[in-house]
Amino acid sequence: MKVIVIGAGAAGMMAAITSAKYGNEVILLEKTKSIGNKLKITGKGRCNLTFDGDIEDFKSNIVKNSKFMYSSFSNFTNKDAVEYFNSIGVKTKVERGGRIFPVSDKAEDIVLALKNELRKYNVKIDYETELRDFIIKDNTLIGIRTNKKDYFADKFILCTGGKSYKATGSSGECFEILKKYGHNIIDLRAGLVPLKSNDEICNKLQGLTLKNVNFKILDKEKIIYNSFGEMLFAHFGLTGPIVLSGSSLLNRLENLGDKFTKKDICGIIDIKPALSLETLDKRIKRDFDKYSNKEFKNSLVDLLPQKMIPVIVELSNINPDKKVHQITKEERGRLAYLIKNLKIQIVDLMPIDIAIITCGGVDVKQVNPKTMESKVIKNLFLAGEVLDVDAFTGGFNLQIAFSTAVAAGKNI
Repeated sequence: MKVIVIGAGAAGMMAAITSAKYGNEVILLEKTKSIGNKLKITGKGRCNLTFDGDIEDFKSNIVKNSKFMYSSFSNFTNKDAVEYFNSIGVKTKVERGGRIFPVSDKAEDIVLALKNELRKYNVKIDYETELRDFIIKDNTLIGIRTNKKDYFADKFILCTGGKSYKATGSSGECFEILKKYGHNIIDLRAGLVPLKSNDEICNKLQGLTLKNVNFKILDKEKIIYNSFGEMLFAHFGLTGPIVLSGSSLLNRLENLGDKFTKKDICGIIDIKPALSLETLDKRIKRDFDKYSNKEFKNSLVDLLPQKMIPVIVELSNINPDKKVHQITKEERGRLAYLIKNLKIQIVDLMPIDIAIITCGGVDVKQVNPKTMESKVIKNLFLAGEVLDVDAFTGGFNLQIAFSTAVAAGKNI
């Protein structure tokens, strides 16, 4: 059987390899001059392949349409992914938070290993080949039109990704084609994307990474996201794992633009989540006793990162030159509250082009969850980010790509 896979990202490469393993003649079409472009830059070039956990971890970290993933994940789990990559020469390791990376810390090694597999199973790759349209007869996909020529085959697997990181080839044109032939496309939004803030604090603290902090996103007084981990201040606002994950819940709020305008959305950082407010106050008192004759601005060296001290001092409204032994109980309490409730006003999501993933895509009600075949067009299978399934950071999105790709490649 002749199979054409469109898009040579994580899902496309895995779908092509899987289909070829089952004896099919496979052609892999790639829009750019190279394959695995987005894979090469994931995890800051280290590639968080998958996660270390069970199906409950997987389900709880999928933001939308987790039930759709039950079948494909069960047939190609995170354990299967690790075993597979180990078998093709990519040794893996587990890091904090159950994130799995290649031992080499090089995403390029993942791409090279998959490229070797494509070669091993005689998958032909046509580069700089862009999908332009479907050729359909009797509601069945029989061919596709590209910028170069028409391709005809028995089955087709669409793995063109979402709309984020356009430079890697994911520019979203496929959604218009899918829509044209009857697919419902759920609105595309930036997922796992930094948060924009105009607060001067972000500019002052740019480059500072905070580990083991708690981060909440509030819509007025309502908590819509609450997580523990690592984050980073940037000149534009906030980023880092727990911030990125929060964006994938924030982007689902209705009338989000109005909420930003009304200043309803803010982030709250608890710099010392392991300490209650009372315990933190006692800790500060001990530090104040230790530095009783110093100025307030020089008394927080044991408590906070150096770069953060002048910012916290300013926000506390305590005279920076005031002697520590002169600071009142009320002022100390105010300082403790500030450290556990550092407020950052959120004014927008950063653009979808720099988002790690795209939320939205093909409505999964129109896709068979076991085989990934479209219920709208026969002979068309879909895998990866083109589907309306997305997850938090931690290797879950790549696992979605691998599991759906294996399901598509296996069930042709």
